[in-house]
Amino acid sequence: MTDRERSLLAADVSGQIKVERALAEIRSGRPVAVSGAEGLCVCVCVEALDEDACSEIATHANGHARLLLAAPRLRHLGVDRQEAGALALPQVDAARIAHLAIDTQARIDAPVCALSVEENAALELMRLALVLPALVSFAAPHSAFADALVWVSPQDVSAFRDAQQHDLRIISRAPVPLEGAADSEFVVFRGGEGFRDQVAVIIGKPDLSKPVTVRLHSACLTGDLFGSLKCDCGDQLRHTAHFMAENGGGILLYLDQEGRGNGMSNKIRAYRLQGQGYDTYDADEVLGFDHDQRGFAFAAVMLKQLGVSVVRVMTNNPIKIAALEQAGLTVDADQRVVGRQTVQNVRYLASKRDRAGHFIDVLDNAPPAQGGAKD
Repeated sequence: MTDRERSLLAADVSGQIKVERALAEIRSGRPVAVSGAEGLCVCVCVEALDEDACSEIATHANGHARLLLAAPRLRHLGVDRQEAGALALPQVDAARIAHLAIDTQARIDAPVCALSVEENAALELMRLALVLPALVSFAAPHSAFADALVWVSPQDVSAFRDAQQHDLRIISRAPVPLEGAADSEFVVFRGGEGFRDQVAVIIGKPDLSKPVTVRLHSACLTGDLFGSLKCDCGDQLRHTAHFMAENGGGILLYLDQEGRGNGMSNKIRAYRLQGQGYDTYDADEVLGFDHDQRGFAFAAVMLKQLGVSVVRVMTNNPIKIAALEQAGLTVDADQRVVGRQTVQNVRYLASKRDRAGHFIDVLDNAPPAQGGAKD
């Protein structure tokens, strides 16, 4: 390795560490900064704002604070926009900020401006931290906060997700007998997306020289563990394991992507909105999220590290099939994974079928999903 290569590697690692520290600060409710050529963009997530925080921001912002909102949230507010935007906050009013960022009845009350490179990076930090994609920002000179706050560059942020996806390594593995699949081994990877380890469950003894049956299963605490009737995730998880045990084995990837990548707290916020009449995708849009925040490239990296190159995918989601192919795996075949229908999940299943193109063949008494639900 040349000196230049060592220098670039050190810079990459340093940037990744800075982003990891920034994410921890955000989740703890503290401000962070994104560094630009002309100074710092200091940002505070909306979840952390109270009257004291707003007063502190107003002291430093001198009337130039801005509320940054993701495009889906702006559309809910009545702005036909495909990019995130900012609203001026001449007064840092906690009630107005909460209204615009969270209230389902809110409508836009000021012009929307484009974001700077630094502000776009700050909004991506919120997504990576699994908090609401909404924040208050203000500009400050480097000298004012550089030593007081964790700060990152836009380049650090843009490189972080890709680095996490490819910097996967096996940490531990051991046999773990499962009900209906006693010959199973858990292989734990560190890396990927999210804040926990990723798990590959090898069921039986799959022949790696032939197409291997695999499933990419995003973690669902409510469905997988507690048997929630609002989704079919727990059924899919257990049916997949039983099928693999009875049909030559396979590999089930259990991925830390709760709530389609939005995190547990935002998933429960979306559940509350669904209770008010929004469907699963509209609820996410109200909160500022696109239909699916997940990526699956790192799942392909996990499979390759386990020696898999050709797969038979158990999924109803065409995005997962395409992602594995784009990551260099050969998808030999795919098959559906059917869960039970309940009064509570039939609309959810219809929405996945009609609005996200999932391959769900039979839905009893399910009307076509409609967007724009109202509370």
